[in-house]
Amino acid sequence: MSAHRPRILLVDDEPNLRKVLGALLQQEGFEVHAEVDGEAALARVRASPSGTFDAVITDLRMPKLDGIGLLRALVREDPELPVVLLTAHGTVDSAVEAVKLGAFDYLEKPFDRDQIRAVLQRAVATRARSGASVGPGSERAVEERAAVGPDDPSHAVGMIGRSPAIEAVREIVRTAAASPSTVLITGESGTGKELVARALHLGSPRRAGPFIRVNCAAIPAGLTESELFGHERGAFTGAVSSRAGRFELADGGTLFLDEVTEIPLEIQVKLLRALQESEFERVGGVKTLRVDVRIIAASNREIEAAVKDKLFREDLFYRLNVVPIQLPPLRDRLTDLPSLIEHFVVRCNERLGKQVRGFSDEALAALGRYGWPGNIRELENLVERMVLFASGAIIEVDALPERFLDRDADDGRTAEPRRDAEVGDEVGHGGTVAADTGAGAGIDTPWGTDAAEPAGHSAEHDAGAARGSEIEPRGDEAGSADVAAHDGGEVRATTRGEGGSDKLLRLPLASLGFDLKEAVRAGSRMVEEALIREALLQTQYNVTRSARLLGISRRSLQSKMKELGLRLPRTEGEDPPGR
Repeated sequence: MSAHRPRILLVDDEPNLRKVLGALLQQEGFEVHAEVDGEAALARVRASPSGTFDAVITDLRMPKLDGIGLLRALVREDPELPVVLLTAHGTVDSAVEAVKLGAFDYLEKPFDRDQIRAVLQRAVATRARSGASVGPGSERAVEERAAVGPDDPSHAVGMIGRSPAIEAVREIVRTAAASPSTVLITGESGTGKELVARALHLGSPRRAGPFIRVNCAAIPAGLTESELFGHERGAFTGAVSSRAGRFELADGGTLFLDEVTEIPLEIQVKLLRALQESEFERVGGVKTLRVDVRIIAASNREIEAAVKDKLFREDLFYRLNVVPIQLPPLRDRLTDLPSLIEHFVVRCNERLGKQVRGFSDEALAALGRYGWPGNIRELENLVERMVLFASGAIIEVDALPERFLDRDADDGRTAEPRRDAEVGDEVGHGGTVAADTGAGAGIDTPWGTDAAEPAGHSAEHDAGAARGSEIEPRGDEAGSADVAAHDGGEVRATTRGEGGSDKLLRLPLASLGFDLKEAVRAGSRMVEEALIREALLQTQYNVTRSARLLGISRRSLQSKMKELGLRLPRTEGEDPPGR
């Protein structure tokens, strides 16, 4: 959803209705712009930037240009702009015909508050999801359209990508679009199932007919039959007039049943008959109606598992699963990530009035390491948020949410932090130092020690301790650590850095105490501080490079530095952190 209040264009020639309905919609959270007839409304849409309005609600009968004429013009101007028609008693047939021409829905006068709110909320949500994978402003989209051909139905609806996974989907769409076969689209939520359904419709001989979408999960269980097949007046409480169902509205076109596994079992029997025989009866009716409809179904659930659990009819599954299409999750098509991001940046710039050029290479790399559990929908929402709050032309890695900065979060979840060194009771190998005796209260680091040196050391050792630094090259594998505890003097940790050199960290036991848990905690803190100091020194206090060296995110490093009281030099020649 966009960050602004949804913008509704209200078109009606009756001043009182414009005033009352406009006030009602504003109370429901919509931003309302009103026009007196279809001609004025069309001029306003043409004069406004693309994407200005989220939905149009218009009267059917108006002077100059009526609702049908406005609908036809808006379908040409902006095919994804939802248009809702207001009809008086006796004009329902005209409204049904308008839906077949591309109207999102229709409302009969008088209508109630809940009804109009629900219809417009669905319209706005559909507008927000439309074109979720591509846009005409994307340079990569133009290149890809040239590569696959301008008549490819996948590009007609806005599906981009050249990864093998999406190319396989595109090939099935090209082959199956022209056939009348039923298609079952499966895949995780947010992978673009509705986009594929629209591509199948636009690539078929039914492209001039209606494309009717039904979100089966959003229909209350008791109203599913009425929504699909319609009802007669008086069929149930609240049925004050006859209403055509989605099958009737889709006659001559395509009916897209999204989340088809949510249809109640008792309705699945009637749906199966409608698929096999192309006929049905309205709720409360006795007349058998025949329609010519192509069915495309979709689900983000494992339908075979639902069949096994007796939640979905097996015969209905086989009837739907004539042409199966499995959509890949975004994590399996990461080569398409730059194209998708470029498109979403273009769209958000137009909608939000921004001038963002894109993401930095480091930010793109961080996004490429993420697991994307929400798929393309999650990516779209992230890009919109980043563009909205961007202060410059390029979005840097620091602006990304924390979950994208964790180098270990490759599956989209936070991983356990890496322990670079742990206190142990075994002598390590490959450079562990023999123990000294005595008590002390400091830790040797490249930048000094905070306390007095332990007694009982050799003169040479005491001299080294007085200098406050002891770094001994060893030569072994980079990135590992050995830790040893000795006769009650101190713990020494040897960490191996880049280039094979070893660095010695001395942890005096007297400063740790003999409570095991507390000692481990204090020792870990000392090791963390020493490693952070050394990483900052090696990278000349570059926090991003230091975080990469330590294998943690930049924000995690900043948090650790704050916790340990470390700070960066503000000016040239200032003392190192923590000095």
